[in-house]
Amino acid sequence: MLIRPPKLIRTIYPSFIWSFPKETDGLFLTFDDGPCPQVTPWVLDQLDEYGAKATFFCIGKNVEQYPELFGEIVRRGHAVGSHTYSHIPGWRLHPDDYVQDVDMAAELIKSNLYRPPYAKITRRQADILSLRYNIVMWNILSRDYNRKLGHKACARNVLPYLSPGTITVFHDSMKASKNLWYVLPKTLEAVSKAGWKCKPILI
Repeated sequence: MLIRPPKLIRTIYPSFIWSFPKETDGLFLTFDDGPCPQVTPWVLDQLDEYGAKATFFCIGKNVEQYPELFGEIVRRGHAVGSHTYSHIPGWRLHPDDYVQDVDMAAELIKSNLYRPPYAKITRRQADILSLRYNIVMWNILSRDYNRKLGHKACARNVLPYLSPGTITVFHDSMKASKNLWYVLPKTLEAVSKAGWKCKPILI
């Protein structure tokens, strides 16, 4: 998967949120696939250390399994969004089934933000869901989930591209943890040194 989304894809889905170009000092760190008890608490502590706020796109079944951890994300002032209930790529499902899965998660998460797993969503699914949710994508993909990717290479996917208005994707999951434990502190330090702020996505 590409680190930066191609212009063609952004043109095909103009209603999706790819970045916030009007931002002057804020950027947006996002975390997919949680909450995860082995990783999410550490992420929350790292964010607190820098006074940073983020947006967590949670899987509905994980919210059901770890409701107290989900509540802690909200309690600490972060935004939350849906990442479907069962983390199924949209390309595999009929639109009705896909929308039902998204709505199941939304009932638990109580958010108007949505991010499709793997960025795999059909035009029909997108048309339906855009009427109900703000679909948030990204313009920096860390690829922290790629176990073949070294932590320094992962950092190179992120650090050179940070700027106000960017939306960066990390994952608070065990699969991504090796890279995340290296890259997230480096990212927060770089943002702080630049005088920028990490903000939650509030729409």
